[in-house]
Amino acid sequence: MSETTHAGTTISPEQAAVEQELVNTVVASFDKTQDPRLKQLMQALTRHLHNFLREVRLTEEEWNTAIEFLTASGHITDDKRQEFILLSDVLGASMQTIAINNQAYKGATEATVFGPFFTADAPEIALGGDIAGGAAGQPCWVEGTITDTEGRPVPGARLEVWEADEDGFYDVQYTDNRVAGRAHLFADEHGKYSFWGLIPTPYPIPHDGPVGKMLEAAGRSPVRASHLHFMVTAPGLRTLVTHIFVEGDPQIEIGDSVFGVKDSLIKRFEPQPAGTPAPDGRDLGNQTWARTRFDVVLAPAPAQI
Repeated sequence: MSETTHAGTTISPEQAAVEQELVNTVVASFDKTQDPRLKQLMQALTRHLHNFLREVRLTEEEWNTAIEFLTASGHITDDKRQEFILLSDVLGASMQTIAINNQAYKGATEATVFGPFFTADAPEIALGGDIAGGAAGQPCWVEGTITDTEGRPVPGARLEVWEADEDGFYDVQYTDNRVAGRAHLFADEHGKYSFWGLIPTPYPIPHDGPVGKMLEAAGRSPVRASHLHFMVTAPGLRTLVTHIFVEGDPQIEIGDSVFGVKDSLIKRFEPQPAGTPAPDGRDLGNQTWARTRFDVVLAPAPAQI
């Protein structure tokens, strides 16, 4: 009796047996893997990969196209651009991994995608300092408190913050080695922090490479909802990688290209008319600006949960 695949193709029992035998052989090739976790990963990957190939009845031409896609992704990747992170992001794999590894815990702030534009050497600024570094955009005052899930302040928590300029580009996307739109700072003894940044604006992820071509072929937008990145760390607490998003941004309804938006992370960026006194006395002249508040709650480190 013939077997019908999910792709609608009919194959004989003999053909199905040949294909299953290969799956079994490849899975068994990892039986002697000494690291039990590596063994689990490789055998599960093999089963799922072969099931995908069999389900869609992949053609050799399609296989070659996939290899060319991965090769092109490797060629365009460098120390400032990670095409494979983009691929993971637009497939939702990044967000799924984050969901698995950042389980809800007593009101802890939700995590979201890391993105491909973090750098580990962002300059330090004092509380109330400016992360813009000359990047174009409308000023925004950001403040909040870092606490644990018991409501206790986390003094000295480290915050890494980064964002794109008003044209939708991060500093690393320019060729002049500028450092702008990013910095790190430390919460005070009461867990409070504040800094000047830019009002986030929507922008497309880099779409001039293989991932962009894939999105175009699929009829998907490469645009991300307006956001400001945070990474917050403190001893004994779970590292938080997240964003805040701009309330009222139409792109939230249209759809974020990497599935990163969560309702709890949408914040009000309150417009401030020109001439409104700044919280720190900064002279903004006749410039309009905005302010927002983002209180961060850190979960215990996984080993302590």
